[in-house]
This record gives sequence, structure tokens and C-alpha cells, in this order.
Amino acid sequence: MGKLQEFDITFANNKVVYSPGESISGTVKIRISNSLPYKAIKVKCQGSCGISTKVTDTSWTVEEQYLNSTLSVADKGTLSAGEHNFPFQFLIPAAVPTSFEGPFGKTVYDLRAAIDTPRFAKDYKAQKPFYLLNLLNLNEVPDIDQLSYAVTTKKFSYLLVKTGTLMLKTCTDLRGYIPGQVIKLATEIHNKSGKDTGCVLASLIQKVTYKTSRPVFDLRTIAEVEGAGVKAGKHAEWREQIIVPPLPQSALAGCSLIDIDYFIRVSLKSPEAVVTLPIYIGNIAVNLSPARTVPSSPGRCTVTARPNAAGVTPSAPPAEDNEEPCAGGAASEEIPTKSHSQQDPSGQPVSMSPSAFSHAPGAALPPGHRQPGAPSPLFCVSTGATIPFFTEGNPTPVPTSCSLILPPEYSSCDYPHEPPPTYEESCSSTNFSFNSGQ
Repeated sequence: MGKLQEFDITFANNKVVYSPGESISGTVKIRISNSLPYKAIKVKCQGSCGISTKVTDTSWTVEEQYLNSTLSVADKGTLSAGEHNFPFQFLIPAAVPTSFEGPFGKTVYDLRAAIDTPRFAKDYKAQKPFYLLNLLNLNEVPDIDQLSYAVTTKKFSYLLVKTGTLMLKTCTDLRGYIPGQVIKLATEIHNKSGKDTGCVLASLIQKVTYKTSRPVFDLRTIAEVEGAGVKAGKHAEWREQIIVPPLPQSALAGCSLIDIDYFIRVSLKSPEAVVTLPIYIGNIAVNLSPARTVPSSPGRCTVTARPNAAGVTPSAPPAEDNEEPCAGGAASEEIPTKSHSQQDPSGQPVSMSPSAFSHAPGAALPPGHRQPGAPSPLFCVSTGATIPFFTEGNPTPVPTSCSLILPPEYSSCDYPHEPPPTYEESCSSTNFSFNSGQ
């Protein structure tokens, strides 16, 4: 390398993940074989977000900056042969977004060191990325521990002259989860017709919005599970679970150019019927009261009173006086699961038994909420699709050399694409609607 044998940036304690408000410190290490005159040695800390409208674009259409600080660690002089170390320290602002990288934009942070040499001499540069994790505490989201409902009815014609009615109702046990937790999903289908339905499909969908003059919507199916159809004239219930994989957190606090949203979408292929439930993905799990119970029957989820609560608030919708009894009597059939896109860390398919609605040992809960002896989950503390950080019973993110584990179909992208329906749209129809919690 000529005079310069080594030019590198090291972080104190090899730490590469930081939080807003922390100080980032380290050393610029220089080793040279001969003396080297310089005008200045500088370190720059910078962070920014840039987005474009095409994956192939090499320049950003819109950009915003979060960090831009330069520190001169040495003024004009001459470096003698040997090794030299120059310490540095920067303060990270209190409101900077989490690191994120997507096909149409990214939020990135790095340190850059430069040896500014006299005129006509070669300048030397070094660069090293670091990562920001702005934790999303789900407990700060209003009503995050409440059950979430969506329902729709579908009137359709078949055999040219016959008309049927179908009701699709879905609920989740919470409105927010962290990677490693299980989304407990309950679906109820009333098929008041003489025609069998198609398969029922439940999907965890990520929508990333890149805000340019013409917003780009990047929709991805993160996980998917398929159940059998419902026979003509039958009332069926389906209990399922979706394990939240390593994912960037909802929103992107501090960033005005990128939004991240998640939805649970349950649909029937025939007749076409869809309900959509928005959910949050965060970093700090919801604190659940021991008095809270898990839904025992789809569509009839209840929440018992928590300590110090003023009273019991019914969470299930009021029964409709004009609702017809479901065909086939009051007994409900159980819909079997046909396929699931996820696997657990052991490499075996996730169990789809009804017992999935009980507590899953090792689910990603705060250390004080884990069952004694339960294995710790091997899931990413998400900082976006940039670098993996796994935890093994330790809440501090630990960088690994493993590639980022992403669920099936995550690499697929539909663009341009319309966003999924809003919560209000999916909860209302011309024939049946209700608001959860009323």
C-alpha cells in the first residue's frame, strides 16, 4: 500500500448498534512505513435517508439528513513511521430513525475518516457503517393490548339463479407484536349458500411507503397460511398462528420519507371476500395483565377486567337481532390447515394444532415474563434489512456474521401497487358492520 499500511476505524468495545441520545466513540488507526505529511486528519459522522422511484436508480430523488458532524483529530503536521491512534466521539441526536434498507430507499449511518495531504499528493479515506435502533415500545401505542376485529359479508350468485350469503369474521389477540411472538388468529366463516367456498388464506403483509411526488408502495407477503374451504351451508371456525419473523418496526420514527405498516389479511378465493386488520411490529412487547385471557372461540373473544380497571368493557360486537341462525345448526366445524410458509428454528414446520392458541414456550417476551427453563428465541432484533442482530436471552443486540434470515417470498415485490384497504373499509359493508369495542 506504499506509505500507508493500515487505515481503519474501530468502535469502542466493538459496538456497532447505537440508540438515539448515545455517544459513539472509537479510534482512527493509522500505520505507515514512511513519514507522511498531512494538512488535516478528519472524522465525519453522517446519517441520511434517500429514496427513488426506481430500483435501478443510482441517485436519490428525495433525501433528508439526520447527522452531519465533522471532527478534526489532528491539524497540519507530519506522521512519523509507525502506528498512530486518534480517538473521536460524537453525540447522536435524540430523534433519529432506525436503520433501514429497502428496494426504493434506505436510512443509513456511517463514519468516514480522511487524511488530507498536501497538494498533488494522494488523499486517503476510510469508511465504516454503524446502525441505529430507535426502539418502538408497543406499550406507548393506544389500545395496543386490545383484541382487534374485522368482519365482512358477501352476497353472490351461483348457478345463474341462486343467491348465497357469506360472512367472514376475523380477530387477533393483540394489535402489536415483536419478532418472535405468535400472532393468534381466529376466523369464523358462515357459508349460507349451497356452494362450497374456496380455500381461506391468512397473510402477514408489509407495506412500505416511499414518499416522493408520486408515492411508491412496496407490498410484500411476509408469511402465509392456507386453510381448507367451507362446505355449503356450514359454519366453520379456523384457529391459526403466525410467528413474527425478523422485521423492521412499524412506522420509522424520525423519518419523513419512509413509512412502514403491517396488516393481517384474511381472504377467501371463492367467493372473493377479504378482511384486513392493521397491526404494529415493535421492539418492546406489550405488558399483558395475568387477568387477560386468550380467545377461546373465534369471533367471541373476551377480555377480563385488569387490576385497577374501572369495570369490564365488552370487546365482542353486540349480537344482531336479525341475524339468521347458521345453516347446519349451532355446531361449528374446524377448518384444517393445508399449508404454512414458516418454519421454526429447528427446521420443522410450525405446528397448526388448536393448542397453538395456548402460550408458546420461548416466545419472545421480556426476560421477566419468560417461563423458567424455556429456550430463548432465535429471532432478530430488527434494524431493517441491513444487518442481522440476534438475541439469546440478552436484550442487547449482538451482531453476527450470519446472513439476514428472511421469510419466503420476501424478495418478491409488486410495483406499482395500490395499498390494502383501510381498517374502516375492511370493517364495513352495505349489509353488516360494527366497530370493535362497542
